[in-house]
Amino acid sequence: MVEHDALSATREAYDAAAPTYAQLFRDSLGDRPLDRAILGGFAEVVSASGDGGGQVADLGCGPGHVTAYLDELGLTAFGVDASPEMIKLARQAYPGLRFDVGSMAALNIADGELGGVLSRWSIIHTPPRELPVVLAEFHRVLAPGGHLLVGFSASAGPSHPTQVFDHTVAPAYRWWPDHLATMLREFGLAEVGRMVREPQPTDRRQFREIQLLASKA
Repeated sequence: MVEHDALSATREAYDAAAPTYAQLFRDSLGDRPLDRAILGGFAEVVSASGDGGGQVADLGCGPGHVTAYLDELGLTAFGVDASPEMIKLARQAYPGLRFDVGSMAALNIADGELGGVLSRWSIIHTPPRELPVVLAEFHRVLAPGGHLLVGFSASAGPSHPTQVFDHTVAPAYRWWPDHLATMLREFGLAEVGRMVREPQPTDRRQFREIQLLASKA
């Protein structure tokens, strides 16, 4: 199980930041065409595979705006977040969708139930030594042929597979994409493709953003 102290600290930090976070990010996809494109591609491959009944879990869903976007793309999407305050705001904003309080390290989802898992900048708060537990859960809940899309910030290079960085809300980690892809493969999740977004001059943090798409054999 993910370290209790780390999980509790992250939950409490996001509970406190929930109203501000929701206001800042509710419309964040509007000016991120590349993000919309890869979410659209993710929706297409999940729909085409037909595994897991097309259900998709948005893990670390926050205030629910991306879950709602997946729903607009035609997926049967629901959100899970460790922060009760985030889930409260998501339910208020999108009353027609399902949102549950839960941990990525111990999901209340049956084996092979899902056609897709979205983990969009949610693994960044998992201590590196505990990440295998989370990856094992991703594999467990996906149906054979199901897809995972995971987003994170890249570390400085292959000699730095993980790096701590100063996140606004809670302690967080960056990953070297090849290293994370290898870990996914060890858990039966083979990389299908990746998108790399280079830092822009207006970005507060000058990190590469990585989104890896993987499938369960």
